Amino acid sequence: MMYPFMTLNDDTEITHSEMKSDGSVKIYIETPDIKDGFHNAVCWLPKFKWENINGYSVSEMEYLKKLIKTNAHVIMEFSQDGGVLCAANS
Repeated sequence: MMYPFMTLNDDTEITHSEMKSDGSVKIYIETPDIKDGFHNAVCWLPKFKWENINGYSVSEMEYLKKLIKTNAHVIMEFSQDGGVLCAANS
């Protein structure tokens, strides 16, 4: 299951999975694009392994990598609690 984490001003959606048994968490990023439909990327925490990057420029990826790195500790915590909405209601 994927949980919503953040929506950016350009409608980029960032979601994350629950923490897997090996301690990893999948982050999925998707941005609507008029020309291409969607740009997307996957990052696996805690290793920050990026894969399936489609449509993002180098500068966009630099921004997204910094954003994920800055928020990784929060995402890891939420991944154990059923997402930001469940964590807020605990």
